[in-house]
Amino acid sequence: MPLVEITYAPDMPRKVLRKLAEMLPHAVSVAVECEEEPYDGDLQPGDVELYFRSRGEFDVSEMDVVVEVRSKWFESRAANRQDRADGLCEAIEEATGLAQVGVYLSLPVAAWSQS
Repeated sequence: MPLVEITYAPDMPRKVLRKLAEMLPHAVSVAVECEEEPYDGDLQPGDVELYFRSRGEFDVSEMDVVVEVRSKWFESRAANRQDRADGLCEAIEEATGLAQVGVYLSLPVAAWSQS
């Protein structure tokens, strides 16, 4: 279950944010899909959590949007993590038309529980 934080420029149009909210659950699921956690295309509540925040007055960034994905470490997932991050970055660029997109894929040793 990936946790996704989206930090965006304060002047980001709502239309772009809405597009990100629509496309990211699927795109992130594809990016982190692995044998241990296969993606069947049928997203359920809690499968991908998105958190949006506008850059604050003291934040320093030249990026239009930075997407940070945290998903549980598996060896098969970690083996090609750069390709996964690159693919997600390209998907975001294509969907939004943004020129300055950053993707940070973090694969910590973790556990998840949900009720």
